[in-house]
Amino acid sequence: MAAELSASEAGVAAALIAVLFVRAEALSVSELAHTLDLSPDAVEEAVLAGATLLQGSGLMLQSHRNELQLVSHPQAAWAVELALRPEVAGRLSKPALETLAIVAYRQPITRIAIEAIRGVNCEAVLESLARHGLIDEVGREEGPGHPRLFGTTLRFLQVVGISQVEELPPLEGVDPETWLGPASVIEEPDAG
Repeated sequence: MAAELSASEAGVAAALIAVLFVRAEALSVSELAHTLDLSPDAVEEAVLAGATLLQGSGLMLQSHRNELQLVSHPQAAWAVELALRPEVAGRLSKPALETLAIVAYRQPITRIAIEAIRGVNCEAVLESLARHGLIDEVGREEGPGHPRLFGTTLRFLQVVGISQVEELPPLEGVDPETWLGPASVIEEPDAG
């Protein structure tokens, strides 16, 4: 598949991968564009080419909210775990998993909307998920009090083993009105 790329495309993609490797953190498209002296569109093209170059390797590019990161592929997780011998992480509680699922599928979402869906106060659970690095504040909603909007993080993608949120499995067989709560609670009301 890498043979389908021109030498120029492969070179820019390799440079992008190298920068993400040495930085070992998520970088925005604009940061990469500045670092590589490219346009944001050229960076986006390099990301696609980089994904092609990495196919079949133990690495993959993750993209989330205009940020990119080079991470180990979930298929290589067993080897990474053996190499790093990480401490055993605590498991998430059922309320935390429920809240995380709501945030993942409905992001960006306010605490009030999550509580309307779950029917219980979620403040402590949201704080716990944020401490675990699985969710973060991604903005503020317009309106009274400007409530915080929550969304998932790159760490969430790593834990779940996907490269972008769009890869989450569909909610087949789930009635949105029962699982996600009434649309009037979550979606913005009509302006008319």
